[in-house]
Amino acid sequence: MKKTPFSDQAEKSEYDAVVVGSGPNGLAAAIELARQDWKVLVIEAHSTPGGGARSDEGTLPGFVHDVCAAVHPMGVCSPLMKSLPLEKFGLQWLHSKYPLAHPLDDGQAAIMERSVDLTAARLAKADGRAYRRLYDPLVRAADNLFEDMLGPMLNLPKNILPVAQFGMRALPSAMSLARFAFTDEPARAMLAGHAAHSVLPLDRSPSAAVGLMLAVAGHAQGWPVAKGGTGGITAAMVSYLQSMGGEVLCGWRVASIDDLPKARAYLFDTGPAELGRIAGRRLPEVYRKKLASYRYGPGVFKIDYALSEAIPWSNEDCRQAATVHVGGWLDEVVESEKACWQGRHADKPFVLLAQASVADDSRAPKGKHTGWAYCHVPNGSDVDMTEVIENQIERFAPGFRDCILQRRVMSCADYESYNPNLVGGDVTGGVNDWPQLLARPALRLNPYSTPAKDVFICSASTPPGAGVHGMCGYRAAQTVLKGG
Repeated sequence: MKKTPFSDQAEKSEYDAVVVGSGPNGLAAAIELARQDWKVLVIEAHSTPGGGARSDEGTLPGFVHDVCAAVHPMGVCSPLMKSLPLEKFGLQWLHSKYPLAHPLDDGQAAIMERSVDLTAARLAKADGRAYRRLYDPLVRAADNLFEDMLGPMLNLPKNILPVAQFGMRALPSAMSLARFAFTDEPARAMLAGHAAHSVLPLDRSPSAAVGLMLAVAGHAQGWPVAKGGTGGITAAMVSYLQSMGGEVLCGWRVASIDDLPKARAYLFDTGPAELGRIAGRRLPEVYRKKLASYRYGPGVFKIDYALSEAIPWSNEDCRQAATVHVGGWLDEVVESEKACWQGRHADKPFVLLAQASVADDSRAPKGKHTGWAYCHVPNGSDVDMTEVIENQIERFAPGFRDCILQRRVMSCADYESYNPNLVGGDVTGGVNDWPQLLARPALRLNPYSTPAKDVFICSASTPPGAGVHGMCGYRAAQTVLKGG
């Protein structure tokens, strides 16, 4: 064994499982194994744990920013996260008055309230009825729906009726569903904004599926932020793991599986190609080639803002939502999300904006606020999108630029440097189209297993994909416990 930061202790210790990568999925896998009395070690290349779930003061002292993930509908809907006693370890979910706002040019805004009925009541009469028909059955069955949908698509669902109801609605493209289900722009635009989280062209299936899932989550549990920053989720998970005897070691970038301590199982919260590189000849060449050919989609350009005051949205309701979708009408959102797939940078990009300080006043000094905003760009783009992002925000919040005290920008390259799993700035763990949803990261009966009986993958490049829900790690750990 080559000398590594862990060599001296590794020579004395053996583990039941070693997890490489400490994002929410790596920690979830470690926790699930520790709950079964396995001795677990988590190894992280970064100086702190968390992967895409970290926070810092990246602009000015006292302004806490979420470096990657910011708002967590899947976190509060995840069967795993709901089963963990993370509140006892400091995690606190905070909700804004409205989960989501989507401002429009005429001064209107599509507002998603926690209640389906209250949301529907804000829409035109016909669209209100359509909204209830679309979402009521899914929200009523949300717990059962998320149990099945947050897992491999090829598995037989435990709750067939909710999954069937979801599938009938989710098969069209988001654009087609929006136009078929609704007649007026506010409802159409809101669905398009939800679906844009898929980072797919909205005229392709299954873009509607992601939009529906996020809306159902918002109505069932809300779109909360973690008090003090997303890093609070990581801190609570690490503390819980350590309370069960789990260990976390930071500052070691693993070069080879041969450098790791002896263990019964090795789980990788890494991208597919990184798994192939580290595992090397432990995996057959044909499988490593499949991992290397895994496809990534558009990247992101993100800006963190330290603000002198709250964002001055023209529509007052937008000031009370922690998440704001800045993109205008349906056709504009569709065009924006198509552009990045065609190698273009939209002149009016769809901007996902979080104003966490609306719900969490610990994020900024008294009277001040934070902002978090990104748009989708071609994978690996080095174009500075600051001006066009701020033009979009100013369009619906005149005077926004006057509120900026400091900004931090992160390009695709910055994101990949920060977290190698974010290849080319892709924050979704890989393309979410049908071929890759069905074979993520490679076509296998169990996507978390590999041809090596003691090597497993548990990152967002496995089902169900991106989000701070831990279900990739949980299901990988279940695979390990069942013997692969």
